[in-house]
Amino acid sequence: MKPVKRLEIVIDAPYSERITGLLEEHDVEGWTLMRGAAGHGERGDRFGDEITGVSNNHVIISTCAPERLDDLLADLRRLLEQYGGVCLVSDAGFLRH
Repeated sequence: MKPVKRLEIVIDAPYSERITGLLEEHDVEGWTLMRGAAGHGERGDRFGDEITGVSNNHVIISTCAPERLDDLLADLRRLLEQYGGVCLVSDAGFLRH
């Protein structure tokens, strides 16, 4: 297994393309987007459906080489400050087929 940093990014749905574009600019090999995430945070309840009228969240999961993490997070922080959202970073192992 290859050691990587696991990224879990929660962002309002309309801004998810900006995040995935940033990942690609930093040569992140791939990502997974999960639509309609529900939860509770500093802006209150977030619902995973369109019925409530409350913007729903997307969760983007990806990995990054440890040596690329600092540059990626610096750019990601600017987007999160502008649009809101959160990024969790943890150590992980990558097993490729």
